[in-house]
Amino acid sequence: MPFKGKKKTIPSGFTQLDELLGGVFIGDNVIWYDESGSLAQIFWRRFAKTTLDLGKPLIYVCFDRSPKNLLERLGSLAENENLVVLDCFTNSKGKGLDTFLDFTKQMPPKVKERIIRVENPADPDKFSEELYKVQGRFDDEVRLVFESLTGMQEVWGGEEQILHFYSHSCPRLYDLSTVAYWVMEKGAHSRKLRAQINQIAQVAIELSIRRGTSTLTVLKADGREPAGIYQPIRYVTRGGEVVFAGEKQALEGENLGQRIRQIRLARDMTQGELAKSLGVTASTISQVENNMNFPSVPILVKMGEILGVDPGYFLSRARTSANKVVFSGKEAVPLRLPGLGAESGKALLITPMEFAGQAEVMLVEINPGKSIEGHFLAHKGHEMGLVMEGHLLVEVNGSQEDAFEGDIIYLADELPTRWRNPGQSPARLMWAKLK
Repeated sequence: MPFKGKKKTIPSGFTQLDELLGGVFIGDNVIWYDESGSLAQIFWRRFAKTTLDLGKPLIYVCFDRSPKNLLERLGSLAENENLVVLDCFTNSKGKGLDTFLDFTKQMPPKVKERIIRVENPADPDKFSEELYKVQGRFDDEVRLVFESLTGMQEVWGGEEQILHFYSHSCPRLYDLSTVAYWVMEKGAHSRKLRAQINQIAQVAIELSIRRGTSTLTVLKADGREPAGIYQPIRYVTRGGEVVFAGEKQALEGENLGQRIRQIRLARDMTQGELAKSLGVTASTISQVENNMNFPSVPILVKMGEILGVDPGYFLSRARTSANKVVFSGKEAVPLRLPGLGAESGKALLITPMEFAGQAEVMLVEINPGKSIEGHFLAHKGHEMGLVMEGHLLVEVNGSQEDAFEGDIIYLADELPTRWRNPGQSPARLMWAKLK
């Protein structure tokens, strides 16, 4: 007699994702095609946490990380008594070295009994035996996370082995009423394998980065009608949360990475320099600027101090300038220009960061008796400025020219080799870079 009841759904941990998919069903094998190898982490971690918080058992299969590295990565999840780890690393990529074996021996007994070392992980059949042996311990609905099909392929030696295992495991796990997350690095496998796996899985999701923004695309969701299938949906991560574009929260953060990058470049600061000042890695800054992650409030405040802007500027709503003719002077931000140190003078960007016009205007002030060696802009294009106050000596093409208040300076292909203020008061220059 055919089954006519409604399929049971479980939470993925993200309400937006559940709504997008139309629910995660008991029996689902969910394949995550991860373009960068790190985008899926936030999704499987939340799935794992939600499972454990509900008191359900979770089997975590790992081929790529040593037990020590894995436990550090899992953090507080590793302390949950319902988590079981299948260590497929130690006797494969770890080559059974004492370094990894000794760490396992030193673990507390309650943790050690939940870290199961697979004796022969390079044999797909032996691995399968161990997996279903562990799964059989539990009477309750079991959830599984296979951290990397890519790592499994490296150990097993080819795509044929992966396809054989996957094609046999998915139907079995489906019949056992489990839910399994499978992570697969998109670029590490052939289209043929991805197509075959996509055919077998109940749910397939692709994670990519497009124009600096993370996107999620639902490729398949058996038994439901997901909203916007095959349509890339932008999302951002913020403090362990995922916010999809179109939500109110996302509107506040979509431009954060772009704004930070613009101001950092205006300060002539590298990602490494900003990272060092903040006590984070350059990779972290890159993720923030590409809207892959969002900084905490304390980091954002410190970033504002370093870059010389009010932290509120980062989070203010994007302003459209297409039909705007008046811009507030409060939107101006300090600039750090090459050769213009604090002792020499200062600069201020007048046009807003999102200004869509054909010019970028700044105020440059050079202190009395001070000089700027070279030009303060690395720009190939037309520039012009108005001396608003004081006296400037500009060296161009080997000659020196005076510019006084009210004079206009125009550059086409020329690049000044020196700017000097010979006067007793600051020289102020309004300068426009023409796009």
